[in-house]
Amino acid sequence: MPPLRTPLLTLLCLAACQALSAADLKLPAVFSDHMVLQRDKAVAVWGWADAEENITVEFAGQKKTTKADAAGKWSLRLEPLTASAESRKLTAKGKDGRKAEVSDVLVGDVWLGSGQSNMAMTVNRAKDFEKEKAAATFPQIRHFKEESAGAATAQAQAKGTWLSCTPDNVGGFSAALYFFGREIHREIGVPVGLINTSVGGTPIESWIAPELQESKPELKAALDAQSAAQPKIDPEKAKADYDVELKKFKAAKTKALAEGKKAPRPPRNAAEVSERKGSYGQLFNGKVAPLVPYTLKGMLWYQGEANSSDSRAPLYVHQLSALVTDWRARWGEELPFAWVQLPNFKRAGEGWPLMRESMMKTLALPSTGMAITIDIGEAGNIHPANKQEVGRRLSLWALGTVYGKKVAATSGPLPAGHEIKGAELIVTLSHAEGLKTRDGGAVKGLQLAGADKQWKAANAKIEGSKLIVSSAEVAAPVALRYAWLDNPETNLVNGADLPATSFRTDDWAPIPIPAPAPRGKGKAK
Repeated sequence: MPPLRTPLLTLLCLAACQALSAADLKLPAVFSDHMVLQRDKAVAVWGWADAEENITVEFAGQKKTTKADAAGKWSLRLEPLTASAESRKLTAKGKDGRKAEVSDVLVGDVWLGSGQSNMAMTVNRAKDFEKEKAAATFPQIRHFKEESAGAATAQAQAKGTWLSCTPDNVGGFSAALYFFGREIHREIGVPVGLINTSVGGTPIESWIAPELQESKPELKAALDAQSAAQPKIDPEKAKADYDVELKKFKAAKTKALAEGKKAPRPPRNAAEVSERKGSYGQLFNGKVAPLVPYTLKGMLWYQGEANSSDSRAPLYVHQLSALVTDWRARWGEELPFAWVQLPNFKRAGEGWPLMRESMMKTLALPSTGMAITIDIGEAGNIHPANKQEVGRRLSLWALGTVYGKKVAATSGPLPAGHEIKGAELIVTLSHAEGLKTRDGGAVKGLQLAGADKQWKAANAKIEGSKLIVSSAEVAAPVALRYAWLDNPETNLVNGADLPATSFRTDDWAPIPIPAPAPRGKGKAK
């Protein structure tokens, strides 16, 4: 071997090792082409580089410098930006000419939406999709879909891309978020960014930081109850069962198609479903933690179906309150936060109205709102198609309370107190200007009970913001319930035609659901 070859090989090896040891200069995935930055607030920007590396971020004439820490993490804040639809570049520069660059950046308002399937439900599954698709040319509305899985520990990096709203792209946007964002864009006139981090079929426990749930007794009790009820899944057995069912499904599908019938639903691997949903806190770790502290205007939540059993629903007020409070603390500000109350849907037991009640009680938190949707659900479809109205009702809350615009109403009627006078129970409602029945008839869905706890149909007179309720069958009323059913028939609205929430004045335990009668061995007569 020639004498100079060894030193040359050594130098090449050292150079390769140095290249491997040097960290890439990176921005988080949510900082990518077509993004929207929040206006009128100091904007958080962060990323990764070599340890102690000096980093300079440039955007819209600003130049800010910081230094990465010993682990290579760096962060800074830009001065507040004014709204702008001008397409600009954001650049992070490090040593030796290294840089990370993001193109087509707008400045406006950014809203984060999370929850389960009704938040995840896409525009192409909402009503009138072809009409919506044709009209979906809104280059200043941008949507980021967070695509990470759950994780056992809090993750630093998200997965996903920003897309501009076009007829070709809009079908994959969260429908609830899109129809909300479209109203905001039309009314406020600034670019709107929508960050969608949601997973169908998931309980709220998946979205609350695990350490928080373990530290709070009321949340820990919910975890223990869920764990006890959760079936233990053997992955190998689940895969074997799935393979058997898949084979049956393929044969049934072939037969159905040959006969011109609707194909059956495909089976699901129970282990894969469980993994997708994650254990408690895992979706927070994988799909929320990486987005902190992206600067936001506010947050929206559409979830609750997975927590709607009679036993779990009353705990939801503690869980939703904890989620709102914790997310706000992690973002470092009291962000406006609204949710969608569960709509009408045919479901056994009292879990559905109990869940609506828990959601209503959570309005005790400041700067919160709720879209009441008790009149726009579908009895046989847990994913109602009318997401346009869901988005509009959320936008009324935002426009009236967050943006300070004059709107007809920011909520449907909510109970604000009651009193009993002889044979009448009088309930006062807030958000009740123009209180009326939508069809001009008697108020539907009212029940009164006396001390015997026997519910009887009741009637009401509307006087201003009050309902004066009585029943010929209840001489001494003790408690009132309105629309206290899973799928009630309702007609009480305010002057903006927004429906009243279901509510009750009692705190009586749910009536147990009767167990199904055992099947006989012989044929039914």
